Amino acid sequence: MKIPKIYFGTPKKAMEKTIIDQEKEEFKEAHWGLKNAISKQFYEFIFDLTDFPNIKIKNIGNLEGTGLVFENNILSGTPETGNVYHLEIQFSHIHDGNSIETKQIQLLVNADPKDLWKNIPSAQDADFPKPDETSCKDNFLDKKIVVVSKRGRSHAHEGKFRDDDFAVNELPSSWNIVSVADGAGSAKAAREGSRLAVSSVNIFFSTQEIICEIEKNVRIIYEAGYSQERKDEARQNIVRYLYESVVEVYQTLEKTAIANSLSVNDLHTTLIFTLAKKFEFGYVILSFGVGDCPINIISKDFSEVKLLNSMDVGEFSGGTRFITMKEIFNDQMASRFTITCVEDFSFLTLMTDGIYDPKFVTEHKLEDIKSWKAFFNDLNGNNDDQAKVDFINDEEIDKQLLTWTDFWSRGNHDDRTLAIIY
Repeated sequence: MKIPKIYFGTPKKAMEKTIIDQEKEEFKEAHWGLKNAISKQFYEFIFDLTDFPNIKIKNIGNLEGTGLVFENNILSGTPETGNVYHLEIQFSHIHDGNSIETKQIQLLVNADPKDLWKNIPSAQDADFPKPDETSCKDNFLDKKIVVVSKRGRSHAHEGKFRDDDFAVNELPSSWNIVSVADGAGSAKAAREGSRLAVSSVNIFFSTQEIICEIEKNVRIIYEAGYSQERKDEARQNIVRYLYESVVEVYQTLEKTAIANSLSVNDLHTTLIFTLAKKFEFGYVILSFGVGDCPINIISKDFSEVKLLNSMDVGEFSGGTRFITMKEIFNDQMASRFTITCVEDFSFLTLMTDGIYDPKFVTEHKLEDIKSWKAFFNDLNGNNDDQAKVDFINDEEIDKQLLTWTDFWSRGNHDDRTLAIIY
């Protein structure tokens, strides 16, 4: 009788193969729920193989057209369009590297919410046309300024005009002015109201005589040798000139309404402005505001922030006031003007509620330095779009800020205007 040969290693190898097959099968059957992606936003998913130490993912198949790549167990990239992608995990066991198996997974890329909004150009042959977006970068005092104004999605979706506006001017005797306005969406000629408001107030201060009188009174306030009574009188004189400037704005709007068979209410607009000069004793900033648009100055070391105008805000839209309302020209009008002197500052900002509402939400945060640090971190690229505004290498800062203002904020689709002196 022939005695069979005995292979002592065979049972062990068979057992090893069984274990390998079992581990591959367990990996194949495991549920992998990829988190959803959003088109045009950076996506990253890390495959955690802690529970499968002997499994190695070689590649992810069917990535063509997804905008994603796979490397070092990380699936990442920026998908371009919303879709459902059926991907294929190609994997092997570390003790059986020559055998590649596959596992099907699904990735859902949601459409970018921005893509659901139409962007219909405004009719430039209509009355009071203006571009849908505009920007400016220039010198301002011994600093720089960048201003952008972009039509909101709600207007773009219906092909309506941008109601916001701004103006920046260099004035006599080294003064500068920047003004910002937000036309009321309910007013049919608000776009012209905001344009006239910012241009007319800047023109008012372009007169050498007025600027010289303001400067003379500023020096009385901040230079030594004058009595308190004289200083108080100088403050009143400055406020009087500031008051005359907004009266001039109202009259300009009133005349325009009459000339175009409109009501002055058809030109409803807010208005804020900052008139500034650098003196040997510091930067003097004269400010005015009507409506819900803030002016803020941030200290040089970024430790303090101050709101330079009173805000007309309320629970309902009726809380907003406009420069076109006669009732604002009352005894409380003087409280709308501020005279500020600082040794230096890091940023001086003016914005409409299209920026203020989504980024600060409530008025009290406008004087919260943590909120402002978060705001400038956002400007520095810490946002979903990774849109960065570079205040150091600022050759294209106006384009960068325009791109940044296209941020998504659910329920906040107003025109967006932002001026930053830096």
